[in-house]
Amino acid sequence: MSAPKRIVLVTGASGFLGKHMVRALAANGWAVRAAARDPAAIPEAAGVERVALPDLAREADWAPLVGGATHIVHLAGVAHAPGHLPEDVYTRINRDVVGELADAARGRVERFVLMSTVRAQAGLAADHVITEADPPLPTDVYSRSKLEAELLLAESGVPFSVLRPAVVYGRGVKGNIASLATLAQTPMPLPFGGLDNRRSLLAIDNLASAIEFALVSAKAEGEMFLVADTEPISVADLVTAMREGLGRPPHLLRVPTGAVKRLMATFGKEREWERLSGNFVIDSGKLRAIGWDPSVKTYDGIAAMMRAPNGAASA
Repeated sequence: MSAPKRIVLVTGASGFLGKHMVRALAANGWAVRAAARDPAAIPEAAGVERVALPDLAREADWAPLVGGATHIVHLAGVAHAPGHLPEDVYTRINRDVVGELADAARGRVERFVLMSTVRAQAGLAADHVITEADPPLPTDVYSRSKLEAELLLAESGVPFSVLRPAVVYGRGVKGNIASLATLAQTPMPLPFGGLDNRRSLLAIDNLASAIEFALVSAKAEGEMFLVADTEPISVADLVTAMREGLGRPPHLLRVPTGAVKRLMATFGKEREWERLSGNFVIDSGKLRAIGWDPSVKTYDGIAAMMRAPNGAASA
């Protein structure tokens, strides 16, 4: 007798994370109900049903999307955009929607996996290795809304797991990784040779395996996990890996950090400097201890990302 069909609802299925998660889950035999504001933006694939996501800015009837689903991966939300959106937008879309979706899922699904963020745990840098034992210290409205969503889900009565990923990289990435990749593509020497600080990142393939693990592992139920590659990487090694992927030498200069900071400030990039220069090491040992096995090493994953057609710098 064949096993019952597993149907996973993936929200935010047209985004950087969503497209990859839909593809990975379908490839592993899941029936995927992929929901996005524009379903046509979700690539067609065997085993994937493309559906419209409700307007997250307003209360919605989630029952039609949840009906028949055995699992949920909730990726949809407002990304971190400091100064661009009012607080109530973050609260509505990142927190309230989770509560509504959990209400619709109660008694229907086997597991609800919520994509949160490591920012619910800490700021842009940390002077110690971050673990789940650290008290959550969100530093802005985005991270607060994510933490509040976690608490709503935990109180909902739905079997759940929460993932707090590090910065994710992979083909099509945006944000600071894409900006650094654009710099790496230039022939110019870069002043990052002295940046030996350590930062944890997360390969998108490792995130996909963590999500699927959280969907099915009995030991993951009711738990929150930090998710990162096994070893942190320095900015100097990160750029070196990018240029190795491009078939180029590193061409990095050792410039005093104060000079680099002033240069970044000249271009209004103080926040980016804080992200680049500080230490931010995440220990994902809790998830690995119950069986998650991340296969991609950061240096190798970054180099492979740059070798891919239309890789990171095109995002």
